[in-house]
Amino acid sequence: MDARDIIKRPVITEQSMTFVEENKYVFEVDVKANKVAVKKAMEEIFGVKVAKVNVLNYKAKFKRMGKYAGYTNKRRKAIVTLAEGSKEITLFEN
Repeated sequence: MDARDIIKRPVITEQSMTFVEENKYVFEVDVKANKVAVKKAMEEIFGVKVAKVNVLNYKAKFKRMGKYAGYTNKRRKAIVTLAEGSKEITLFEN
């Protein structure tokens, strides 16, 4: 899997912006990606040194729209902690 396929998009929320002060960044990643793949992709794409990766899995939710029923897509988020002395990621600037 290519590095650009693993990292989908940054998650910009109020909570994720408070993580930036702690040198942590939140990204939505591919459902099949593991921590090692996320770490390698971050280092390749952004040129930073990653210290730790935490992963959160979100299950698909059952939704109904009138008589039609289905599920939302399952998701996976990664909280990436950068190493000391590593440069910042410029996507999360004010």
